[in-house]
This record gives sequence, C-alpha cells and structure tokens, in this order.
Amino acid sequence: MKLTHLLATLALAGLLGACSDDPTPMQYGATPELPEPRRGLLPDMVIANPAEWGEQLPTVPEGYSISAIATGLKIPRQTLILPNGDILVAEGRGGNASSLKPKDVIASYIKAKGTTSVESGNRLNLLRDADGDGIYELNTVFADNLNAPYGLALIGDKLYVANQDALVRFDYREGQTRASAPPQLVTPLPSAINHHWTKALTASADGRYLYVGIGSNSNITERGMTAEVDRAVVWRINASTGEHKTFASGLRNPTALAIHPDTNALWAVVNERDEIGPNLVPDYLTSVREGGFYGWPYSYWGQHVDDRVRPQNPEKVAAAITPDYSLGSHVAALGVDFSTPAMGAQFANGAFVGEHGSWNRKEPVGYKVIFVPFNDGRPSGQPVEFVTGFRDDDGTTRGRPVGVTVDPRGALIVADDLSNTVWRITPDRSTQ
Repeated sequence: MKLTHLLATLALAGLLGACSDDPTPMQYGATPELPEPRRGLLPDMVIANPAEWGEQLPTVPEGYSISAIATGLKIPRQTLILPNGDILVAEGRGGNASSLKPKDVIASYIKAKGTTSVESGNRLNLLRDADGDGIYELNTVFADNLNAPYGLALIGDKLYVANQDALVRFDYREGQTRASAPPQLVTPLPSAINHHWTKALTASADGRYLYVGIGSNSNITERGMTAEVDRAVVWRINASTGEHKTFASGLRNPTALAIHPDTNALWAVVNERDEIGPNLVPDYLTSVREGGFYGWPYSYWGQHVDDRVRPQNPEKVAAAITPDYSLGSHVAALGVDFSTPAMGAQFANGAFVGEHGSWNRKEPVGYKVIFVPFNDGRPSGQPVEFVTGFRDDDGTTRGRPVGVTVDPRGALIVADDLSNTVWRITPDRSTQ
C-alpha cells in the first residue's frame, strides 16, 4: 500500500484521532457553551466528498430564488458589486507553508481531497447583466497575473485588491471591462510562510482607510512567535499613502471584514484554533475595536487560557476581549456582509455569513450561508439558515460557500469555491 493511502486510511479510521461522542453544545450567540479541551494526535477528520450539482440547486427560504450566474471559474473566493451592478470575482489559491510534523502531512493530504482540483485563477473576473434580467451574459477577465487575490474594495475611481503578498490598486472607470494598466503597489503585506494566506479587505465608511485581515502563521505558535510578527492582526492602511498600523490584534484568522452601515464600526468573522476537540474553539463574528486584543494565541473566547502556548502572558490574557457572537466551532466562516431592506423584511437588518465547512469534526458543521439578525447595531437572536443543501448527510458535497456580498438592489452573491460557481439569491416580489 502506498504511504499516502496508508496515512489516509489510518486517519480516516480514527486510529490517530481523539474521538468524541459528546453531544454538540449550544454554541451560537454571545454566551456559547465551552467544554473542556480534548487533545489527540489528530482530530476526527470528516471531509467533503465532492460531486457535481447536476440539476440540483442549493436550498433557499420560501419566497426566495437562487440561480448560478457564473460557472467554470478558477476558485472564486470573494466578490465586489460595482456601482453599475457589475460583479468582480477574485479567483485563486495561495499559501506556501511547509508541514511541521507528520500529522500536518496527513491532515493536508486528507483535506485536499475535499477541495477543488481546478488550478488557481490568480485573476479578477467581471460579470455583467446588461439588461437586468438576472442572467449575467458577460463573463470576462478583468485583470490577470495576480498573486492569489482575495479581498476587494472600491474607493471612488480606485479599485483595491489584497493579494496574498501585497495590497495593490487599479484605476477604475465605471463600465470598463478590462483593467487599463497593471496594478500599482500600495503596500506589501506579510507573506513569509503564509500558513493563513487570505488577506481580507474592506474600506472605511469615509474612504480614507483600508482594513486588511492578516491570519496567523500557525495554529497556536508552533513556528515560534518570531513567525507571528504582524500576524493574527487587522491592519489599517492609509488609502492614499499606503502607510499602515496595527488596528487590532489577537485575531487568529480574520477571513472577512465589513463595515456596519449604521454605526460605521468594523466587523470581522474569525476562524479560531484547532486540535482541542470538536467543540472548541468557536469561530466568531465580532466588532473590531481599535487597539483591541482578542486573545490569540494565549487565550480564547476572552480569558479561557490555552495551556498549549508557552510561555503564557497573563497580562495579555487579562486584556483579551470576548467576541460578540459565536458561530460554532470549526464552521470555517469565510464571508460576511451586512444586509439591506431590499433583501426582504426577515433579512433586512443583520449580517450574512458564508461558512465553508468543517473538516475536523466527526459531525460536520458549516457548509451553508447563515443570517445573523441585528438590533441597534449588535447581533440579536439566533442565526437563520439562508442557503443550505451544499452537503448531504452521506457526505456528498456539491459546494462550499466562501464570500458573501449584498447587492443593495436586492440580491445576495455567494462565491462557491468547490463547484467554482457564483450564486445569486433574490427575494420574490411578494417578499419585498
């Protein structure tokens, strides 16, 4: 038997795992249930079993419709609605971190089986529905030869793209379908190792600043703290000069950022640490305070100390901010955007979150888009499933949501990097 087959068989059989039959605790909201940490050589690993959509579609609430507006893409991650209604799609795969231990080799091999085999696009694609009938008849490359683009933002006539190694800028003229010149460098971004390579991006409400989410270079500092300089942070960057500062820290992997439309506060979804059990640690949605520290690596969900980290830092733990809203452990939230009344009364006030889905639990979670209701600028109440049906109970998986973007005219755009599709969900007229 080949080594890779042997390793996969051992892991999937659970021989190296820390199996748990514990019931899943209630982990949504401001006060999630946090069990005791449980450790093993490898976690339970249940990955996606990729399959074609065929005639099947994802499931949306009654009164809503979904359609695939682009297929055959090259790993779509995040999208941006342009002023004329065109949609930009960032496509690509990044990362260059080497494995540290045999378990990393095993985990990487198994996880890769649950992702697309399509090559990285390293480009921006533009979608256009010229006559407003919901069919995006133009699908064309806007810019290519990029380096794993992920975050997108538009400020005036400047289009900003967060590659895995740099924030760059294009001149943009409304209606153009192709970048007129190569991008200009705004500022390099931390890219050595790039264990977490995605660089989330959003612009401040006044357009002066850009916020970039930069993930950690490890799960919990296995490469040492030197490798974590300028990691697990959100940078604030002057859009004109490229000058930057650390805006907030201790956020293990801030994968998507958005500005609340009423308060102008910065919000993020964050992927938390692994390998202490199927129900630790909850990924979360939180406001991001200037100067705030959110625990990583020393603690999680406020002051819950992670005793794997040595040396500890009691002073930092004492200062750790408790996140606003738990999304559940290992859901892998990769997208967030705030809604608009045009999405219908039930989904008018709150945030949509794209959950890519777990790989390290016996009972998979995520693989859906949820809606978190808000009241007075804060999360309020239980999440509502908005787009489901990406994964069947038998493990058959047709899609994995990443970025979610609200079109203010009344649509939710969802990037799916397993089926390489962009989905569009709209309310029926009776819903609005």
